[in-house]
Amino acid sequence: MIKTSSFEQHKRLFYLALPMVLSNITVPLLGLVDTAVIGHLEHAYFLGGSTIGAMLITLVVSLCGFLRMSTTGLSAQTLGLGDLSKNLLVLLRGVFLAFIIGLLLILLQSPFLDIALTVAGGSEKVQWYAYQYAQIRIWGVPASLANLVILGWLIGNQQGKTVMWVLIATNLVNVFLDLVFVYVFNWQVQGVALASLLAEYSGMSLGIVFIAKYYKNALKKLLLDKQQFNRLLLNKQVLRNYFQLNRDILIRTLCLQACLLFITFQGARLGDTVVAANAILMNFLLLISFSLDGIANATEAMVGKAHGEKNLKELKRTVNISLFWSFIFACFYALLFAVFGSFFLTIISDIPSVIDFAQQYIAWMVLLPLVSCWCFLYDGVYIGLMQAKVMRNSMIVATFGCFFPVWYLLQDMGNHSLWAAYSAFMLVRGISLAWHFHYYQAESTYA
Repeated sequence: MIKTSSFEQHKRLFYLALPMVLSNITVPLLGLVDTAVIGHLEHAYFLGGSTIGAMLITLVVSLCGFLRMSTTGLSAQTLGLGDLSKNLLVLLRGVFLAFIIGLLLILLQSPFLDIALTVAGGSEKVQWYAYQYAQIRIWGVPASLANLVILGWLIGNQQGKTVMWVLIATNLVNVFLDLVFVYVFNWQVQGVALASLLAEYSGMSLGIVFIAKYYKNALKKLLLDKQQFNRLLLNKQVLRNYFQLNRDILIRTLCLQACLLFITFQGARLGDTVVAANAILMNFLLLISFSLDGIANATEAMVGKAHGEKNLKELKRTVNISLFWSFIFACFYALLFAVFGSFFLTIISDIPSVIDFAQQYIAWMVLLPLVSCWCFLYDGVYIGLMQAKVMRNSMIVATFGCFFPVWYLLQDMGNHSLWAAYSAFMLVRGISLAWHFHYYQAESTYA
């Protein structure tokens, strides 16, 4: 029988994780709706252009994921400390940095888009519509990055339901405006881009309204006390630590993107069927992330709070409970893919040659949840602890000491070498972080 305290811990994890799982499911829907709307226009180059344009914006936002991670960890820790002023300053500092990055990208949009589209390639019409799409969406980057901060701050403050409703509202706005701009006003690619831009600003506004409603007095008090505000916001040591933290998370993200891009590019070298099959198989990774990222997000908030309270017992118990449920969900996905993997392939594609080829890799999809659940979970632990240097080092070792060497040694196996390398990469990340936490971090955190 589960002890009451342990039962409450399980309940708390699910209270935080369930909204995050639902939130994670809504995120790809935004891109799916855009694709569905554009995909029903008469020419393929509309879809090609919007896809490439969206990819460029998504890449920028993904690389700035450090804004979400650092905000979650820092806000969770200040929540544990019970210091509301520092908690709110984490939010303000993050939003300020998000707008700086977003405005710089807008100022540099011409060279950025020219270089990016040259690298992306495509026909003249695809390039034209990709430029039109990205030229509009780029004005929404400040809001997109600010949303990373706002949602990260809400997660850190264990406001999972608010995150869920903000994301659902953002997607509903996007769906409604997509239909109006494309089918009523006939704005085609520009309409889809404008709908996404306005949806991003709507989501940001909704998040700000919620924060202002519940933290208005504390924000007002902080902003009126200019001496304390400047001392906390512009503290040189705090700023130095903040930028070092974000630098380490950025390096981690770059390593991950390098591996994923290598799978895409190397698959393209192996043939059109291979790259198409790998693109379909990537959807299995997306499915895995729905639940495992949701649990990891809840773990970030709970670990960060326990760390801020200097409560090692609570921290360890949170990690153990999170490990248990991560493994349960991993087993569920492994079984799901083993039984229904081939069926999922037929849903995603109706090209016989691609489906037949992709079916050869179902075994890797069954294995991946079991070997990757640990790195999802421990990433959440170390975000909560704000030990980004450990995450960075683990990712560097897994990328250059595992992924590329494994691929190189097994490259005669063709596409199997890519999935073997990625599986080993995820496993090494999990093992290295688990080793560091259980044999070093947990015992020395409050020593």
